[in-house]
Amino acid sequence: MNYVSAENLTKSYGIKVLFENISFHINEGDKIAIVAKNGSGKSTLLKILMGKEIADSGTAIINKDIQVVLFDQEIDFDSNLSIDEFMMTLNSEPILALKNYHKSLHSTDHDFIEKALADMEAHKAWDLENEMKQILSQLKITDLDAKMGTLSGGQVKRVALAKLLTETRAEHKHTLLIMDEPTNHLDVDMVEWLENYLNKAKITLLLVTHDRYFLDSVCDIIWEMEDRNLYVHNGSYATYLENKMIREDNLNATIDKANNLYRKELEWMRRQPKARTTKSKSRIDSFYETEKVAKTDTRKQGLELDFEMKRLGNKILELKHIDKSFGNKVLLKDFSYQFQRGEKVGIIGKNGAGKSTLLNIIQGFEKVDKGEIETGETISFGYFAQKGLTYKEDERVIDFIKEIAEFYPLANGKSLSASQFLRLFLFDDQTQYSPISKLSGGEKRRLHLMYILYQNPNFLIFDEPTNDLDLPTLTVLENFLQQFQGSLIIVSHDRYFMDRIVDHVLAFEGDGKIRDFVGNFSEYREARSREEALEKNTAVKPEPVKETVAVTEAPSSSNSQKRKLTFKEQRELETIEKEMPELEKQRTKILDQLNNESDYEKIAKLSSELETVSEKLENHEMRWLELQEIL
Repeated sequence: MNYVSAENLTKSYGIKVLFENISFHINEGDKIAIVAKNGSGKSTLLKILMGKEIADSGTAIINKDIQVVLFDQEIDFDSNLSIDEFMMTLNSEPILALKNYHKSLHSTDHDFIEKALADMEAHKAWDLENEMKQILSQLKITDLDAKMGTLSGGQVKRVALAKLLTETRAEHKHTLLIMDEPTNHLDVDMVEWLENYLNKAKITLLLVTHDRYFLDSVCDIIWEMEDRNLYVHNGSYATYLENKMIREDNLNATIDKANNLYRKELEWMRRQPKARTTKSKSRIDSFYETEKVAKTDTRKQGLELDFEMKRLGNKILELKHIDKSFGNKVLLKDFSYQFQRGEKVGIIGKNGAGKSTLLNIIQGFEKVDKGEIETGETISFGYFAQKGLTYKEDERVIDFIKEIAEFYPLANGKSLSASQFLRLFLFDDQTQYSPISKLSGGEKRRLHLMYILYQNPNFLIFDEPTNDLDLPTLTVLENFLQQFQGSLIIVSHDRYFMDRIVDHVLAFEGDGKIRDFVGNFSEYREARSREEALEKNTAVKPEPVKETVAVTEAPSSSNSQKRKLTFKEQRELETIEKEMPELEKQRTKILDQLNNESDYEKIAKLSSELETVSEKLENHEMRWLELQEIL
């Protein structure tokens, strides 16, 4: 079933063209991620699909039989409502049935009670109520009587996400779920739960996210918005990167050819007399087209830089036997750590565990209850915090950066101008001379990040730096940090970002305990999973063996050894392992056909085939896991 068909969409704001003549289709079952630099028009495109914005030209046809649901960055709510009341503001028949049932609990009208119970059965509202409670529980929302106005920004986001997932589950009609950065303000356990939920749910999804592991797990189609165009990539994030690299290599080859032709044509243009013939007019038009290609700016692809960092002395930073509590909540207990030159440390743990408190203690913003902190005299902190950037409304981007310095030093004695450094962080010339107030939220966050780095600190502290940053910016930041020679502390729930950057983990495991783990984020998670599995196994004690008069056989070396697969199960496992790759190929083939099909009858047939193949593949995967568990 076709959900959305867009042809030749164009949208501009003043002289800035966001996208031009882009076309795409969304079909039932598609799970699509949008990748683009902030300010490229991601949010605008979503608003056009929601009917909140109008394109300058082109058409976007939404199937009349589907409902479009949006999880946005900005959440509208009545601060006087409780969480439970906010959840019940959904307008669907199952929710209405649930409301009436709750009213009937306090009613003596037997007819009303009977109708409420009948409606609960008819609309399967019992199941919905259970699922709603499970969703809220997984997102750590437990006090349903709390007023929305008393919640933190992160809690509001999680409640809104729970409401959205409940709404999608409550609607029996076809739904297109649009999610803009759903993993912001979620800890790792919540993100992994949401991954599994969206994977199992039979939904159609359009997603904007910076979390690359989440993207890879949930989506199988990537839309790349760049240079006013939209490129479609079927497959993983790695496939997208490979396709993008090939396209850019081809573009650079085209630019080289255009440059050679441009020089020849420019020489001809200069020799031409003022009177032009029809033939020469055609050549002049061709010249301007060649000039356009030749002057294409590919500098945004990044620079290999050797940065000159402020000198670090022998003494970096040492924490000795630190204690810190708030009331009865212990955050740090006898914690000691000595930071080394060039060390890249990731700090992880659940929300409220004390990660931000530790960052504040390190910088002297927060006093400790007990212990000592020794900071080297040459240390220059660069702190990227959650709070936004402070700036004058009419101040231009380039002037804001030049207030720090005109140039950024490089180790080879050379330097980058403020404009070149801005370009490295994806601010084109037009944006550099725009007022900061005109930037999008993501662009302001990128400027804030650049503002910290441009001050050339030798000890960086990042508190959730990936929130609201686009993937191109994250790639630039990761490349920068991998070359950074100073010390680095990162607090982040972005697993991909942490795996690329950190080589050491400090894990807040509760009750003031901080574990020192050498390795990246995923390696720590794997180690914890093995330990938890071992603890679970050792917690189950075997039944005591009764004594016997005679022993005819030596005892087994392992009483807990699992049984082997039966012959039938072994054959079943071999069949499944043979069929699963074939089903994957069938599914990919059908998806490719759907993406290039516009005939509604063929789309309906292909969608039905896709559902059958996907369901069979899912059943095979579940059975494979069961058989592997026996092994």
